Amino acid sequence: MMKKVLILASAGLISGFAGAWMFSLTNNTKTASFHKNSDTYTQAERVNYRSEAALGVPDFVKASEEATPAVVFIKTTSIGQQRSAWDGWFGWDPFGSMGPVSSSGSGVIISEDGYIVTNHHVIDGADQIEVVLNNNKKSFVAKIVGDDPSTDLAVLKIEAKKLPNIKIGNSESLKIGEWVLAVGNPFNLTSTVTAGIVSAKGRNISIVDNQFPIESFIQTDAAINPGNSGGALVNASGELIGINTAIVSKTGSYNGYGFAIPANIVGKIVKDIIDFGEVQRAFTGMQVRDIDGDLSEKLSLNDGVYVNVLQQGSPASKAGINEGDVIIKVKGKTVNSKAEFDEQIAYRRPGDKIEVIVLRKGVEKTFTLTLTNRDGTTEVIEKQSITSTVLGADFEPVSKVEKERYKIKGGFKVSNIRNGRIRKMGIPEGFVFVALNKVEYNDVNSFIKDFERVKGQITIEGIHPNGTKGYYSFFYY
Repeated sequence: MMKKVLILASAGLISGFAGAWMFSLTNNTKTASFHKNSDTYTQAERVNYRSEAALGVPDFVKASEEATPAVVFIKTTSIGQQRSAWDGWFGWDPFGSMGPVSSSGSGVIISEDGYIVTNHHVIDGADQIEVVLNNNKKSFVAKIVGDDPSTDLAVLKIEAKKLPNIKIGNSESLKIGEWVLAVGNPFNLTSTVTAGIVSAKGRNISIVDNQFPIESFIQTDAAINPGNSGGALVNASGELIGINTAIVSKTGSYNGYGFAIPANIVGKIVKDIIDFGEVQRAFTGMQVRDIDGDLSEKLSLNDGVYVNVLQQGSPASKAGINEGDVIIKVKGKTVNSKAEFDEQIAYRRPGDKIEVIVLRKGVEKTFTLTLTNRDGTTEVIEKQSITSTVLGADFEPVSKVEKERYKIKGGFKVSNIRNGRIRKMGIPEGFVFVALNKVEYNDVNSFIKDFERVKGQITIEGIHPNGTKGYYSFFYY
């Protein structure tokens, strides 16, 4: 019996040594195959490497090298009012002191001669904008070329040449599940890169505080944090496919959901601002809504968008579209949400003709619309704003579209708010002044002149950027 036990034990030992020897050979072969320049990786690391390769994870080194030099750090300084104990007694705080307020974000160089795209909210209200390059830490003072609150985009310019700049990709060809990188400066940590995938497209999260917002965000799980705003979302080739803009979070920090403006929208808006100084926004004269809930049951449909408001004499009305029609395609592109519809219109300019396919009582019908500008024509619109140094802002007459939407006879929209009376009053960018001390004005110069000189009690009536009515009361000595 003892003899049999010894034989079995010996056989076990021999098998164990043989197995260990074979494992050693296999182990050395795998190390040489996957890590030719190092023999310090553990078995777990080699398994992880093989798993990533099997999953098709791209090499992000090249994409990072392509994108990182073109992403800049943006620091803004504005003069803000420090409140006193008298805040609220006068409708504003006459005894509060004024002091500098700083914030930061990111931007992307899009041309070697110094044009930079960022978010509108990054530079909104800034009195000074500083841009710091990531590759050599050189600092420049930037000027605002133009901005567009409805898409939350802005274009800056610095005086420099031969700058590293990013190649703009095609965001429409982006697929859900595709790998992407977010490049920016979160928490003042310059030149940070995070990786993730595209988790959704055409997201509307209702964060743009504007009467005519365009929201069709790319959703990603690449980590985006405060300071990433205005930075680049790039594909595995290092091409720009979005401008990082927002996160959804209860804490203010990354919680799994980041959102970027698609590069195709960015390209159109930026070109308009550089070429014309003003975004050439196209209008259809109709409002659409998603088909969901009770409406989906009523129509027995899940696809398309529902036309719920139609302005008479508008491009859509003239083409033959009716309220209650369901739009299923725009220029050959299927649209299944308001965000997707708005995105397709955002690519166009006044004067463009688009083919729209609708379902009307189950029957497909095709219409051709000629898009118009905000004044109802097909002409190029030039910036018409007047600057007031005393008020610290620019003013421009409201458009025909805005008059119809707000149901007002006239008014003046404020923009580019800087250090001055408007900021002290706390009036937001995009506010429309309808009346000053119960007086309505037809001429912007007369309005500014009276506003600059007014003393004593001041009452202001107007419209907030989201379309709600606004009233302010102040007392000026």
